[in-house]
Amino acid sequence: MKKGLLLSVAATAVIFAGGDIAPVEPAAPASADFWGQIGFAYQAEDFDSKVVNLDLSDEANNRFSAIVVLGVEKQLGNGFGFGAEVAGWSDLGLDIADRSALYWADGAANAGADQTDAEVSQAYLTYTFGNTAIKAGRQALPKAVSPWAWSARSAGIIDISYDGVVIANTDLEDTTLVGAWIDQVSFTNDFLPNVDISDDTGLFMLAMINKSLANTTLALSTYYIPSSNFTPSLEDTWSVWASAVGNANAVNWGVQVAYVDGDQAGWDSTFGVAAKIGSKWGDLGAELVVGYINDGDYSLKTAGSGRGTSAFWTFTGDFGGDIVGDNVWSIMLKANYDLHENGKLFGIVEYFDADNNAVFDSATDLRLGYKFKVLGLDSKIEYRYLDIDNAADVTRQRVRVEAYYKF
Repeated sequence: MKKGLLLSVAATAVIFAGGDIAPVEPAAPASADFWGQIGFAYQAEDFDSKVVNLDLSDEANNRFSAIVVLGVEKQLGNGFGFGAEVAGWSDLGLDIADRSALYWADGAANAGADQTDAEVSQAYLTYTFGNTAIKAGRQALPKAVSPWAWSARSAGIIDISYDGVVIANTDLEDTTLVGAWIDQVSFTNDFLPNVDISDDTGLFMLAMINKSLANTTLALSTYYIPSSNFTPSLEDTWSVWASAVGNANAVNWGVQVAYVDGDQAGWDSTFGVAAKIGSKWGDLGAELVVGYINDGDYSLKTAGSGRGTSAFWTFTGDFGGDIVGDNVWSIMLKANYDLHENGKLFGIVEYFDADNNAVFDSATDLRLGYKFKVLGLDSKIEYRYLDIDNAADVTRQRVRVEAYYKF
């Protein structure tokens, strides 16, 4: 799926791709850049606990959607441009699942959710001058510069968009500077409705990526929100994220820290640290990641609220970065093996351990899958297993199949 032309002319594409930053050259208005995909996603899931039991054949716990995504971005001249993306999904009337593939709420209570729906996932205006680009409207935020509020894609559709203004500049050598004001978080599904971050202020972000050191990328992001409309309503919340990643002699390494604090009555600050190391031997690649989050009360997800996304390197399973109120350790092992030019096996196993968590004492998350391309279709088969040691003794299995034609 193409990333678009306009803002990438200044900075955004290199942020997504991790490539080198090049100076902007004046350009005549380009013809429209189109991207999109068409395909399907199906997920069978079971859920076993002392409270609820649903098996893989239970339609109330399964999801299916045929999915279409279409996007366009165009320069209009004199530095101005626009972009838009729409997405739609439907179960096509097939009697194999009671929920849309994009409706991720757990349990049977949400069965029967809308099976056919659509959304405008992006709609923005752009303006570029020199090495500066401005993007205003509903848009995806890149994970590289916005670890506290970023956009991922599920089944090719943007899970979370952000309404606001983003400014990127590459005047400094080997450096990208980004500033943003975000007013609203826009979720794909109806389970998490769109939320105005604040009636008056919104969320402010400043970020920097620097590649001055050989084979090393340094990143720093800061956030501040005077007040929020989340529940509970957060007051004067701020966060700092920093990371260093690089490679030396075929060894990839990284270190990451995160800190969240605010004026919420009775809440303690949250601190997280993670490190990773990995390498590749022929067709086999592996990476070991360890992480720790202290017993603070703020989440490492959007605005410290537990909603949205987190770019913390561990706690990537069902718990994400929103574990709060405990000292929590995690260790993760990732591996992948290139079977052939268009096929790759992958696996992830992660173990969590908490000192005194109300949700779980420990948990194991396992994922095994195969990504491949056949007949022009990007395809994936994935199995997930989650075991939670808690009062309910929860275990969950998921089998997911996806196939898309991207253009």
